[in-house]
Amino acid sequence: MAKISSDMLWELAVAEVQSQESGAGEGNERETICERSVFLMGSKTGGKTSILLRCLERDEPPKPTLALEYTFGRRAKGHNTPKDIAHLWELGGGTSLSDLIQIPITLVSIRSLSVVLVLDLSKPNTLWGTMEKLLHSAQAQVEKVSSQAQKSKPGGKQQKAAHSAARVLPKDYPDRELISPFPVPLLIIGSKYDLFQDFDSDKKKVISKTLRFLAHYYAASLVFTSIKSESLMSKTKSFFSHLAFGLDRGKTVSCDSGKPLIIPAGSDSFSQIGSPPSADLDITSLHAKNPKDLWNKVYERVFPSESHSEQRELKDPAKDPQYSEPQIDAMRAQKDQELEQYKRNAAKSWKELQLET
Repeated sequence: MAKISSDMLWELAVAEVQSQESGAGEGNERETICERSVFLMGSKTGGKTSILLRCLERDEPPKPTLALEYTFGRRAKGHNTPKDIAHLWELGGGTSLSDLIQIPITLVSIRSLSVVLVLDLSKPNTLWGTMEKLLHSAQAQVEKVSSQAQKSKPGGKQQKAAHSAARVLPKDYPDRELISPFPVPLLIIGSKYDLFQDFDSDKKKVISKTLRFLAHYYAASLVFTSIKSESLMSKTKSFFSHLAFGLDRGKTVSCDSGKPLIIPAGSDSFSQIGSPPSADLDITSLHAKNPKDLWNKVYERVFPSESHSEQRELKDPAKDPQYSEPQIDAMRAQKDQELEQYKRNAAKSWKELQLET
C-alpha cells in the first residue's frame, strides 16, 4: 500500500471540509437535514398541548404544561431521505411565566424560529391581555437577541443568523406601510371553536373582526380550531406543518365571521376587515392614539379585561390547582405548619433571653 504524505492528507482534509461547507454536489443537498424551531404560547388551559399532540399525530393524553416544556418532531421529505427536525417549545401558565420566553428564543433558534399564539375563544375577557403581554415579551426577546448578534464579529455565524432571521415582506403585501409585522413568522390559533360557535352573533363578530385586525397588523396567519373537529384540526395541522417542516399550508381562505376563520398571512386587508364593530358607540369619543389602540378600546368595551387577575393568581405555580399532588401538598402543608411553630418558638426564646439580660 502506497504511503501518503502528511501534506497530501492535509490537502484532502481541507478539500473535504470546503466541500461540506459549500454543499457541493447534488447528493449532499439531498441529504441536508433542515432544523426549525417553533415556540407555542397562549391562554392558560387554552388547549396548546392538545393541539400540538394532534399536529404531531401522537395518540397520548395531554398533561398540564409545567412552566416550559420541550419536545421535537421529525418528518422525512421523501423515501429514504433524512428526516427534518422541528424543535418545539411550549410555555405554560398563560402570561404568568412570560419571563421564561428568553429560554427558547436564542441566537441558535432565531435563524429558523416561528411563534404560535393560542388564544382561548371561549374566554374573550382575557384574550386581548394575553395576546398583548405574550407578543410584547416575545418580540422584545427576539429584538434583544438580534441586537446582540449584530454587535458580534462582522460576518460571523451569529451575525449571519440574525440577518437570515430578519423578516422581509413582499413589496405587494397588503397595507405594507400601515402594519407592524412580527419579527418572525407568527400563527394565531383561536382554540375551542366548539364553545365559541354558541356565542351571540354580535359578540362573535367583535371577536372575529378584532382577531382579523390583529393578525393582519402583525402579518400573521389566523385559524380557528377545535380538537373536536377533524376538519378544523386538519387545517390547523397544515399551518403548523408549514412552520415546523416547510410544507404547503394550503390555499383555503375563510373570512366569514359566521364560520371558522382560516386566513393565511397576506390574504386579508384593512379594507376587507372594515372598522371596529361599535353599533352603540361613538368611536371619536374614545381618543385612541393609533388604530390598534382604537380596536383595543372598542373590544374592551364589550369584553372588559381580566388578564391582571390571572397573573396575580398564578404568581406562585405551587398554588395552581392544575399542578396539585395530594400527598406532596399534604406534606408541604405539614412542613409549613412546623416552620411557623419553629418561628414562634424562636421568637419566644429571643424575648425570654432579652428579659433575662
